[in-house]
Amino acid sequence: MAPPVTERWCLALILLLISLFVQSSTAIYCGAEDCYALLGVEQDANASDIKRSYYKLSLQHHPDKNPDPESKKLFVKIATAYEILKDNETRAQYDYAIEHPEEVFYNTAQYYRAKYGHKSDPRAVLVGLLVVLSAFQYLNNVARYNEALATVKRTPAYKNRLKALELERTGGVTNKKKGPKQIDQKLQEELSNELDLQIKGAEKPSVWDLLGVRFILLPYTIIKLLVWYSSWVWRYKIKKAPYSMEDASYLTRRSLGISQDAWTNLDEYKKEDLVQKRLWEKQNLDNYFAEMRKESKRRR
Repeated sequence: MAPPVTERWCLALILLLISLFVQSSTAIYCGAEDCYALLGVEQDANASDIKRSYYKLSLQHHPDKNPDPESKKLFVKIATAYEILKDNETRAQYDYAIEHPEEVFYNTAQYYRAKYGHKSDPRAVLVGLLVVLSAFQYLNNVARYNEALATVKRTPAYKNRLKALELERTGGVTNKKKGPKQIDQKLQEELSNELDLQIKGAEKPSVWDLLGVRFILLPYTIIKLLVWYSSWVWRYKIKKAPYSMEDASYLTRRSLGISQDAWTNLDEYKKEDLVQKRLWEKQNLDNYFAEMRKESKRRR
C-alpha cells in the first residue's frame, strides 16, 4: 500500500534538505566545482604535481598577466583549491567528504575546525599555561605571606620581642634623639627576618616552589629520588647498616604521620627521645600509642 500524501510530502522534503546539505558539505571547499578539477590534476596526484599545476595556472590567470575579469575570478578559485590541497590534513578531509557525502555534519565540522581551529604548538601552549599558573601561584603566596606577617606583627608576643630587642641593642637606654616611631620602624625591619621563619602555613615565597619550576626540574627530581632510594636499599637493606640520625628522624616522622614543619618545631630532646624508641617498627609504634592513650586517660 502506498504511503499517504502527507507522508510522501514529508519524505520528499527530508530528501530535499538532505540533498541541499550534501551539496553544501562539499561546496564549502571549492564551491560547486571540484578542487582537483580547478587545478587540472587527478585525485591521486602527489604534492609536487599539485604545486606545479598551481604555479602554472596562477601565472596564466594572474590579474597582472591577464586583465580578463573571468580570469581574475578563476585565479581566486585556483588559489582556494591550492590552499585546500597543499595541506595534508585539509586534503584528507576533502577526500573523505567526496567519498562520504552523506556525513554532512561531520564533514562540515571538520572543515571549520581545520579552517578556524587553533594550530598552536602544544609545547608552546603547555609553557604558556605553566607560566600563567606559576604567576598566579606566586601572587597568591605573596598575598598570604604578607597577610600572615601583618598578623604576627600585631600580636603581643611580637611587640614584647620588639621591646626586648630595643633594650638589648640600646643597653637599656632609650635614644632620645629619635622618636618612638623611628625606633619602632627600625627595630621592626631588623626583627622581621627573625620572625619570617616562624610563620607557619605561610612561608616566604620562593621561585623553587612554583609549579613551572618544579615541572622543569622534574627529571632532576626523579633522578635524585632514584639515587636516594638505591643508596637506601644498599645501606640498610643489603649492608644492614644502622640508620643515621637524619634517616632515623625521617622514619620516625613518617611513622607518626607528622609534617616536616611540625618535626622541625620539636625541641631536640623530644626528637632524640622519639628516635630512640624506634617507632618505624610496628610493635614499638603500637606500644607508643598505647602509652599515649594511657597518659591521656590519666590526665583526665
